[in-house]
Amino acid sequence: MVILYTFIREDKHQYLLDQYLKTFPKDFQQDVLKYRRWQDAQLSLLGRVLLYSGLKSHYNIDEVQIMRHTDNKPYLKDHYLHFNISHSKELVACAIAEFPIGIDVEFIDHKINYLDFQFQMTEQEFDKIHHSEDQIGEFFLYWTQKESVMKAHGGGMMIPLDSFEIVNDECKIECKKFFTKKIFIDENYQTCIASDNENIKNVIPFLMRLKI
Repeated sequence: MVILYTFIREDKHQYLLDQYLKTFPKDFQQDVLKYRRWQDAQLSLLGRVLLYSGLKSHYNIDEVQIMRHTDNKPYLKDHYLHFNISHSKELVACAIAEFPIGIDVEFIDHKINYLDFQFQMTEQEFDKIHHSEDQIGEFFLYWTQKESVMKAHGGGMMIPLDSFEIVNDECKIECKKFFTKKIFIDENYQTCIASDNENIKNVIPFLMRLKI
């Protein structure tokens, strides 16, 4: 399993568009160019760059076709590998694994009031955050765990955050078990991966920063 990541840079934006955009399918090029903010365009572009770079450097795969399931979750056509992309503020990350995977990264915003999200938590989750010595850190751990599980599941926003509870890095959704693992990428961000494959508990992902 590999996790590739990088940070966006405004001074590199035109260079990145010139260097990479033309290498992707026309529909993806059009999607990137639709963004009004350079940040959104670059995050989208670099997510795809990270995926292709990881497939080539770690799995010797040069060409892939990205398809979508009925739940809109993307997958690689005719390949056994799974991937997931996440971004927040200036960080974008892509996880590639031999089993279903979800990844979520979140900028640790100390201005956030976790009380505003109490209605999305179970009673036990709120108590754990509320009584933590690092309430903001605990809140973002809760958030990335939940988001990564939903992405691994594929249900996305159709699954209410308070409909399942993660205990000891495990939870169940519709009788299916999921496992989570905290990953360190940067001190300003919280990162978590999730899968329905228990091997994720023991795997040590290869972390690779793409320099742009």
